Amino acid sequence: MLQYLNILLDDTSASYCQYEAQKEQRLITLENLKAGVFFSMVENLMVQFVYPEYDLPKEYLQIIENIDHFNIKYTADDADVCIVDNWDFLKANANVPIVVRTTKKDLFQKYQSLKDIITQIKRLNVIVTDIDTFNDDDYKEYKRVLEDLSEQLRRTYINGQKPQLNLLTDRMMLSQMNNCGAGDTNITLAPNGKFYVCPAFYYENESDSIGDLEHGLDIKNKQLYKLDYAPICFHCDAYQCKRCVWLNHKTTLEVNTPSHEQCVVAHLERNASRELLLNIRKHGTFLSEQEIKEIDYLDPFDKRDEWQ
Repeated sequence: MLQYLNILLDDTSASYCQYEAQKEQRLITLENLKAGVFFSMVENLMVQFVYPEYDLPKEYLQIIENIDHFNIKYTADDADVCIVDNWDFLKANANVPIVVRTTKKDLFQKYQSLKDIITQIKRLNVIVTDIDTFNDDDYKEYKRVLEDLSEQLRRTYINGQKPQLNLLTDRMMLSQMNNCGAGDTNITLAPNGKFYVCPAFYYENESDSIGDLEHGLDIKNKQLYKLDYAPICFHCDAYQCKRCVWLNHKTTLEVNTPSHEQCVVAHLERNASRELLLNIRKHGTFLSEQEIKEIDYLDPFDKRDEWQ
């Protein structure tokens, strides 16, 4: 069931996931912005406005302020989520969740800087933009990085702080899937006045729309975006995995089928979360109702013969 409408205010709006935004400006028209807001009201959807780096005209801001919404921005000012495309995010407001987008190479080389930042913020989401290129050596390095960050989080939690780092703490808190939900719980309105499963589909192929403001939604095979129709994910307990349908489509040509790389990365995070939870509990009661069982695989597809 739809719950959210993401409205890209410009083609250069901040990317908050693995996709790359366009470099040339194309501001959504006032008519499309008004129609998008009206659509969200009729459908009872929460709006998430995704901003470009430049300041919007005053008349746009007036429309935005007429509805309850979340702001996704490149700056922490008046933002509910702050997007960072480089590692210089120490200036960001510590009270605002931060999303840093990074390649695996930069993460492996620069992750040490996260250790100090973890103690200064409430929440940090690290988005690795090239998961589909991971190989066996990358998996080993990613596992090492997670273990190192986990130790920093353990010390931080023991000292009474409870920062959130999506790669390690999300799975500790979850008892069911908490995926992206593109095409199922949320859709995107692009500056051209058309709807898309998510911004990535828009930027990859503008003709790949799922409807428009004039005629409404037309999601083909919309059941495929639901967990019940994703056989691998349905049997998985890496609940923190974003189950990116765009990455699925890009790597397997099926929106409901993840790639091996996405599954392995998610399970490395899951297993590191399990170890972190066990280590924190050595120093006191913490999430006593939560358990993450030990497993002997990194890709649930390898256990398909055991699915009931």
